[in-house]
Amino acid sequence: MRRREFIAALGSTLLLPSAHAQQVRTIGLLGSGSEAAQRDWTVAFVQRIAQLGWAEGRNLKIEYRWAEGRTELFGKLAAELVTLKVDLILTHNTVPTLAVKQATSRIPIVFATAGDPVGSGIVASLARPGGNVTGLSGQAPDTAGKRIELLRELMPRLERLGILTEPGNPFAALDVKEVQGAAHTFNIQTHIVELRASDKVDVALNSLIGRVQALYIAPIPHFFANRAEIGTTSLAARIPTMYVIREYVQAGGLVSYGPNWTSMWRRAAELVAKVLNGINPGDIPIEQPTQFDLVVNSRTAKALGLTVPPALYARADEVIE
Repeated sequence: MRRREFIAALGSTLLLPSAHAQQVRTIGLLGSGSEAAQRDWTVAFVQRIAQLGWAEGRNLKIEYRWAEGRTELFGKLAAELVTLKVDLILTHNTVPTLAVKQATSRIPIVFATAGDPVGSGIVASLARPGGNVTGLSGQAPDTAGKRIELLRELMPRLERLGILTEPGNPFAALDVKEVQGAAHTFNIQTHIVELRASDKVDVALNSLIGRVQALYIAPIPHFFANRAEIGTTSLAARIPTMYVIREYVQAGGLVSYGPNWTSMWRRAAELVAKVLNGINPGDIPIEQPTQFDLVVNSRTAKALGLTVPPALYARADEVIE
């Protein structure tokens, strides 16, 4: 072969797309909420995985399934994705992830968030998850104590705390235990209120009037779907609220402290890319949050007659005016 022909052939070889770029892979995304509510997280995921070489419309197809906060749909939607024989299933939150894990032991699973993946039985350990699952721990139970401290900073005379939770949710049970332990160290009494998807939010919250001084809301999918109603009802009942993620505060809640979920969805894209590139998910250690956000809604604080300490405002990552 002549030198000029060799160089031309070599150049054309270098221009060929990588092996994984030639093959279209399909992943299933099981969202516990609605498409609109989770748009920021989904966009973060799609943008990051495209940067890693997997772009929708080129070499990646995403089958979206939205549970709309309805716990009873998790199993059905997980089974649908398994039937489609997708190459990987991306999910988030504890109960949806457990539903997907029950639906398949073969298809790789990546969870973008899960409060306590070891304690709830999603994985065997953080260092060696094993099986077909990997993802990111939300570390929510570990930060419950910090949330109680923040509530005490806002309400120095806090003595009675309500905890809104869901019966039968394994993560919620762990979270409640952690919150109760933290409250006990401050001599704060706790009152647990269980809210099922079929229950009325206003009835549950109004039952707390005069019984609690503040309310901690566990991070539950159907609570998230009803976050605006929880915010307005608790405000009307004049009950300050503490949450795990910022979206509740953006919907009218008082304060949140917890992992930045948008960041976690971007990092989930990196785990998905590793699996699509051939790494066994069970060999990928569970990652933990690196970015935590404190968000305060000053309008809600004013409506409740609360004075937010300047030091707390100074530490806040976001203040909603």
